[in-house]
Amino acid sequence: MLKKYKLSFNIEGLLLFLIVMIPNFIWFAIPAPNDILRVNSITETFDTVASVCQVLMISALCIFRNRESKKMCGTPFIIIVVGCCLLYFTSWIVYYIGIVNAIVILGLTVSPCLAFLFFAVDRKNGIAIIPISVFTICHLIYGVVNFII
Repeated sequence: MLKKYKLSFNIEGLLLFLIVMIPNFIWFAIPAPNDILRVNSITETFDTVASVCQVLMISALCIFRNRESKKMCGTPFIIIVVGCCLLYFTSWIVYYIGIVNAIVILGLTVSPCLAFLFFAVDRKNGIAIIPISVFTICHLIYGVVNFII
């Protein structure tokens, strides 16, 4: 399986990460009204696992390239990635308007994870799918337990 991969910097993986992080950088600098995301988490263990998997997933997306993946183009998976990013940005806009509910929290939690997952599937990067999957589960638990239940 590892013979299908080569170590090669993937700028598209890094760009996806940076695009997804833009709203987070804004949030760090400018608090939102009704900013419930700034409370202490009660899922610290899941948060730690998620942080480790986030580093692993970004590393895998940026470093490992499947030799069988084609040049990136407008495949259905990439269209889904763009849609997930737009849903994520929309969720942040709604959050900054002051609307905080389960749908917004799930938009902030699930949509970026799905963007990374579909990007990995499009790039045939099976190595990245494992940390993305674990990150998604932990991130979902964080969002649901801390802000929905």
